[in-house]
Amino acid sequence: MSDEEARATFARIRWADNNGEAYCPRCGCIKVYTLGTRPGWKCSGCKYQFSVTAGTTFADRKRPVRDYLLAIAIFANGAKGHSALQLSRDLDCQYRTAYVLAQKLREAIEDEQRDVKLSGTIEVDGAYFVRRQRPENKVADRGKKQRPARKVVVVMRERGGRTVTVVEPREGDAVPAINDRVALGSIIHADEAGGWNRLYARYDMMRVNHSVEYKGDDGACTNWAESYFARLRRAEFGVHHRISGPYLHQYSAEMAWREDNRRVSNGEQFKAIATLAIRHPVSSKWCGYWERHERNA
Repeated sequence: MSDEEARATFARIRWADNNGEAYCPRCGCIKVYTLGTRPGWKCSGCKYQFSVTAGTTFADRKRPVRDYLLAIAIFANGAKGHSALQLSRDLDCQYRTAYVLAQKLREAIEDEQRDVKLSGTIEVDGAYFVRRQRPENKVADRGKKQRPARKVVVVMRERGGRTVTVVEPREGDAVPAINDRVALGSIIHADEAGGWNRLYARYDMMRVNHSVEYKGDDGACTNWAESYFARLRRAEFGVHHRISGPYLHQYSAEMAWREDNRRVSNGEQFKAIATLAIRHPVSSKWCGYWERHERNA
């Protein structure tokens, strides 16, 4: 694509509700004028001058618009995610640029899942992710160590529907989030972990003892939840090699989205991710991320 074609494609996705015609992102006025000095528009109402990426997660961009469209396409193609190092090679940019860009896409995907409510038959399960410690060089120094920091990813998966995740220190800490996300009257399938006993107060429970069987005689199982964790583990071991604890919630939300859209075509996945990223406001977490790190150092 040329720059003009890329901007036109970006505009069609951003203003799809107006047949691709630009309108003011600040006041919503549809009467805008094209700028003569640079690509962009000026609102006739509030006089706000804006570009095709203004007010989105790609605001204050430094690369051509086509690079962001290409990054979304590459990101969508990864069945189990896409590493920032590989993305930097594909885009021919610095690792820092690719890392922040990928995290912005994950943030947009995660924000879309915040208001998702589940109902019907729900499978609930948790998996612990431990921050691995490098062993000492000498065997004599490999004595008793502190317990490594760990977090648990709890997945709530609606059969035939959406997948929602939450990250907590322990499985039982996710019960309030489950009560908030899962509608009353739902049937929850879970394993024999003691943290799920409090769910009996609100839901019909079906439990399966995994030390005995994968699926109970009454049909209780958490195979759909285990399928999600298989994708998340493969993303950690085979793609990223290490997922930072503070950002585990974004990676888990990304894999939930990929699991829900695994049967969707690449083109539809690209359009969905691009729409989420374009509708997402400027990120307070990732805008200027590396500059803050350098100041702190």
